[in-house]
Amino acid sequence: MFKTEQQRVGLGLWKVSKDDCADAVYNAIKIGYRHLDSACDYGNEKEVGQGIARAIDDGLVTREDLWITSKLWNTYHAPEHVQPALERTLNDLGLEYLDLYLIHFPIAQAFVPFETRYPPEWFHDPLAADPKMEFAQVPLHQTWQAMEALVDLGSVKHIGVCNYNSALLFDLVNYARIKPSMLQVEIHPYHTQQRLLTLANNLGIPVTAFSPLGAQSYVEIDMATQAQAVITREEVLNAAKAHDVTPAQVVLRWGVQRGYAVIPKSTNPKHLAENLDLFNFSLTEIEMEAISGLNLNHRFNDPGHFCGEAFNTHCPIYD
Repeated sequence: MFKTEQQRVGLGLWKVSKDDCADAVYNAIKIGYRHLDSACDYGNEKEVGQGIARAIDDGLVTREDLWITSKLWNTYHAPEHVQPALERTLNDLGLEYLDLYLIHFPIAQAFVPFETRYPPEWFHDPLAADPKMEFAQVPLHQTWQAMEALVDLGSVKHIGVCNYNSALLFDLVNYARIKPSMLQVEIHPYHTQQRLLTLANNLGIPVTAFSPLGAQSYVEIDMATQAQAVITREEVLNAAKAHDVTPAQVVLRWGVQRGYAVIPKSTNPKHLAENLDLFNFSLTEIEMEAISGLNLNHRFNDPGHFCGEAFNTHCPIYD
């Protein structure tokens, strides 16, 4: 799927502030990153584009060296909104095409015009007396057909999905004219997703893990506590000591060794370099099994929880 082994480690751009984003992208490319994971909903695609443009202008890379992913937001699921949403993303990023475009969530929400609010986020009208999410009656197969049309146009090289469960994957491969090129889901030692990984492998669909360090992605937004950090577990610390690497490197290596790509987020140059340096050591089978044994089937990113708490709307996508 990816052009190089190096691209199996990407820079996740969720929660990277606009002020830091362009420099973070530029520094990541300078360090050696060739895979950037963006999204309309992150609200920083213009700044991502600035970092990419500076790196290309300075001769660090060519566009063809990079793998750039973005995602279709929930409010643009209707077929007539899919291409305009992509065009806005491409304009913000300053690109002519994406390597990969993903359906961000299997949730269709009511359309919000670009001029009203962009990115539209979760509330349909955040200024309403009782703001809520508003859903749209758009079947996922219609959204996928519009995504396929983007491939036909050459605007995207590959298409895929995020946050799909096994049933949705089975359904998708039965109606897809163009097979999904990627499944991106939350995977870390507290949520190993082994059954879903096996299914994706059986269907020939590559996988990318978001939030591969688990709680580390969620502490700053009060969706996890530091006590839930997997990098403090004895199984991880022992492996880090044995291989003279950091606990974060152990957890990321565990993911890469399981056969999928990882997209950790950082703006710290030291951590950026460490997160990319995963191919000079391997975990033993015993270490892999010990870390996998930490599984709690615990999701940090679950609309069934955060949509009710933050957006006053019951919106489960996992049972």
